[in-house]
Amino acid sequence: MLIDAHAHLDQYDDDAIAAVFAEVCHHQVLTISVAMDPSSYWRAMKLSTQCRMVVPTFGIHPWNAPTHVHDLDTLRPFVFQSPMLGEIGLDFYWVDDAAQYPAQREVLAFFLEAARTQGKIVNLHTKGAEAEVLQMLDAYAIERAIVHWYSGPMDVFQAMIARGVYFTIGVEVCHSARIQALAQALPLSLLLTETDNPGGQAWLQGEAGMPRHLTQVVETLADIKHTTPSAIVQTVQENFLRLIQDDLWLAPVRARLSV
Repeated sequence: MLIDAHAHLDQYDDDAIAAVFAEVCHHQVLTISVAMDPSSYWRAMKLSTQCRMVVPTFGIHPWNAPTHVHDLDTLRPFVFQSPMLGEIGLDFYWVDDAAQYPAQREVLAFFLEAARTQGKIVNLHTKGAEAEVLQMLDAYAIERAIVHWYSGPMDVFQAMIARGVYFTIGVEVCHSARIQALAQALPLSLLLTETDNPGGQAWLQGEAGMPRHLTQVVETLADIKHTTPSAIVQTVQENFLRLIQDDLWLAPVRARLSV
């Protein structure tokens, strides 16, 4: 089974969902559909009732932090319901208004505290704020973290690796020498895969990302790691199972992968 550990299924139009689910089933892609706000989580929840391969998770994206920073208590029911927390994090690269950074920090702290007390995995956005995200993981004693689409400094990358952080490698690895170098340096034991569908492929190639694009990621990783696509698929599945082992919140997901 393929693992797409970071996608945004809520962002597909209604008329595209049938084709998306057809590819999910054809390629057997367990898909973690992260949220950017409550409305995206609600839609992902609805979509998950139509396809058992979809795992909806709740988060507030750093771009949306200023909208929600004063209403964090209203988010607690969604946080408790979600089996994993994401997409959360900091973004000091695409967000160039530093006045928004305190709200980002406060919202991320809210989610990290919840992850610590509830024993949940976090799915992180770190663009331009990689070192600070690492510091916050330490401050909140987060034991299990996934970093999505890392492209930051190599020293922080290595520090995260030493901490046991998992990294999702996505569609940019098919085009970017920088991402290929990061993938080469990443230990196989911490490798996960993603698409960031539908936006990742759209940003890179001008076409909506689809589940099938994950197979291109796997093939490129196999070339980089001097192995076979089937070995990459097996490694990623084993890594994901290790990450979620003994996790009561994700027991149904573990059962699907163990069949």
